Amino acid sequence: MTSAEANVGEELEIPESNTVVVNDVSEDDDDDLPMLSSQAIEALKELIAKQDRELAAADDPEEVALVAEDWRLSQFWYDRQTAETIAAEVATLCDTLSSPRVSCIACPTLYAYLKKIAPGVPAQLLEFDKRFEQYGTEFTFYDYNQPEDLPSALKHSFSVVVADPPYLSKECLEKVAETIRFLSRPGESYLLLLTGEVQKDLAAELLGLRPCGFRPQHSSKLGNEFRLFTSYDPGARLGGWDN
Repeated sequence: MTSAEANVGEELEIPESNTVVVNDVSEDDDDDLPMLSSQAIEALKELIAKQDRELAAADDPEEVALVAEDWRLSQFWYDRQTAETIAAEVATLCDTLSSPRVSCIACPTLYAYLKKIAPGVPAQLLEFDKRFEQYGTEFTFYDYNQPEDLPSALKHSFSVVVADPPYLSKECLEKVAETIRFLSRPGESYLLLLTGEVQKDLAAELLGLRPCGFRPQHSSKLGNEFRLFTSYDPGARLGGWDN
């Protein structure tokens, strides 16, 4: 049980079944009804969303269950097609390498789908949200404001690095670029960056990346157009490089 679920449990008795029971209450009893704190309401919403995703995943074996998005952390999960497409691309790259190792910077959706598609590929999730500590030793706490505040064992140890900076700001991409350089194996690494179209010129300037034809989509429809940038020519995959 997560801490959020525990907080809800302190204020609500949640039935074991999936049926929500509402008791009849007269108007005279209104003053006696318990009031939930705002924190408990948010925790309850997260618990319900988690249960909904788990039920959907149970109905569809191809679906991957994830924790609820936390918009306060600028979290927006990819839709299934996007996650599967990028995970498949990463798996394809790993097949060409003698000792592949993948770093997923602030993109837990990709990590989850990659482990489903290619469970044998060593992968590390760098993420601020400590709910993902559930991944054990493959989770590393990451704050982009401290771009190199990472275990020394991770330095220059990844042949594939995928990054999805949490914010569409120049400062955020500059700091994530520092992290990418810290993690990448010199001279033999592949880089994939998912970020807004507005970052196109900066992605080229900082990391020498070019946009692909494939357009990432999110489960929550966002107003900003997102692009996938790579450090290598994907050929016929991912829609190729844009001219």
